[in-house]
Amino acid sequence: MAAKLKFEDGMKRLQEIVAKLENGEETLEEAMKLFEEGAKLSARCYEMLDKAEQKVTELEKLPGKEENDHEGDL
Repeated sequence: MAAKLKFEDGMKRLQEIVAKLENGEETLEEAMKLFEEGAKLSARCYEMLDKAEQKVTELEKLPGKEENDHEGDL
């Protein structure tokens, strides 16, 4: 798995894995490999989402944030 995986690419690959597993044409060995890849990929995508959420939380705490929130209320 690439170190610089983009979230969108990870999700696309997960969709491909799910489709392959759902069609039921893979051997047990192939299905297990796909499942393992999917589990690792899923964990990586959740990690990226968690980091993005943390960043948004940090940005919301920046000084001046509250002032900007009310600009549209005028």
